[in-house]
Amino acid sequence: MTASPDIFLSYNREDQAVAKLYADAFVAEDLNVWWDTALRSGEAYDEVTEAALRGAKAVVVLWSPRSVVSRWVRAEATIADRCKTLVPVTIEPCERPIMFELTQTAELSHWTGETGDRAWLAFLSDVRRFVWRQPSAPAPPAPIATPESAPPKLAERGEAPSLAVMPFTNRSGLPEDDVFAIGMVEDVIDALSQGVNVRVLSSSTTARFATGAMPDLTTLGHQLGVRYLLEGNVRRVGNDLRVTTQLVEAATGEILSTQKFDRPLAELAALQEDLVRSVAANLGTQVSQFEMERVLRKPDDLTAWEYVTRGNAAFRQLTSASMAKAREDVCRALEVAPDYGTAHALFAQVLGVIYWTTAQDNQADRQKIATHVDRALLLDPNNSMILSAAGTALTYIGKPQDGLRHSQKALQRSPFFGRAYYSAAQSYEALGQVDAALNHYREAIRFEPGGPLEYTVWYRMGRAHLRGEDWIAADAAYAESNALTDSSSFMPCEGALVARHLGRTDVAKAMMAKGRRLDPSIT
Repeated sequence: MTASPDIFLSYNREDQAVAKLYADAFVAEDLNVWWDTALRSGEAYDEVTEAALRGAKAVVVLWSPRSVVSRWVRAEATIADRCKTLVPVTIEPCERPIMFELTQTAELSHWTGETGDRAWLAFLSDVRRFVWRQPSAPAPPAPIATPESAPPKLAERGEAPSLAVMPFTNRSGLPEDDVFAIGMVEDVIDALSQGVNVRVLSSSTTARFATGAMPDLTTLGHQLGVRYLLEGNVRRVGNDLRVTTQLVEAATGEILSTQKFDRPLAELAALQEDLVRSVAANLGTQVSQFEMERVLRKPDDLTAWEYVTRGNAAFRQLTSASMAKAREDVCRALEVAPDYGTAHALFAQVLGVIYWTTAQDNQADRQKIATHVDRALLLDPNNSMILSAAGTALTYIGKPQDGLRHSQKALQRSPFFGRAYYSAAQSYEALGQVDAALNHYREAIRFEPGGPLEYTVWYRMGRAHLRGEDWIAADAAYAESNALTDSSSFMPCEGALVARHLGRTDVAKAMMAKGRRLDPSIT
């Protein structure tokens, strides 16, 4: 055991069975615990124990009628108090030593190891605050943990960025295009509101800017309280109607991206819905990408939502190192806001990928993933992001039918949400329904074109084609995936197998070499 553990567990020998519950629960949450039943006497209390005690980030003292009279537990609690690492918890009703009566103490006398217990989750959050804090930062006051703990404040939890769609300008000068421009704004707002990557203001909020002078963009962004603005115009170009949009960062007025969408005038009525979907899909993907970049640049003071965004950024790389980073970031989100459903869902998804890629059938791991899924759905049962992540996690642990049910619910609520299609596709693939899987993978790309997971979708399409024994289609899908990323190791290796099967030996060798370069353990 390392000399600087996350947690030093202080307890009386007679409470060893309860101490084991806490130790096992902490380890299940990826926390490093120092506790040694052999070192409970005066002769054994040596410098190794003291080094672990003084080096621990959190000292969890289990108060009981037996530990309160133990001079060793009291001594450990005193040292922890001086080091500002004391996180006490009552495991059985008792009168604590008077010097610790004013220290806020969690009450878990009822707890028997249930990982979903609200009091336990609140206490776990307190412990994580100590474990994750910077060494130079003072320890935050530990709130009293009760089953009725309040949900996280919005300032702590955070949320998706806000965006205002400004009235589109008619540059054709034709009255009929005025109607189209107004309707286009309404339809784009409606499409964006069915996604999860951005919070969009209603059209009534911005309609007043359709006529008259409009303030500069930074002033406008401040007045509306949004991070992004979308400007647009419509005009006729030959036999086409062109819609041009530009995404603007409100705080700086910087144009982040410009998009053009052309549709034949003769077919506009039939293609208008497709046009709206294309505008909304591209915009949602762009905002998601810019938010990831912004959060990755932010040095500290992150909200839970920003930690989740960081986790998503790591998750998309699909390597063992990136999965570890994603797990770390989402753990921090849960430390900031333990009742944040999105963080529980993404944590389950990350653990699901790790479980799937390591191919180790571990009941404890499956139960942990299922527990976080249940927790997320209990906290926010109608959130499309949560439903999609839950669906993916359940599929990875061998429950694709349950996963598909959640993904389909997400699609019912957010029919323009690409990740929900991706989640459903994985479930269909696991169920052996190849055609349905491929259709949903295509829809995932359609609704999140150029998104951070696009190369992964192409990779999964390759696997689905393999299930259908379509080697040529699998080869094409792997090639698309390989062209989009330089980080995934297992994708080029599988692509190499397909290329070799098709007799493309040079391509197979190149892809295998790439996989080995990214992961030298590949044989």
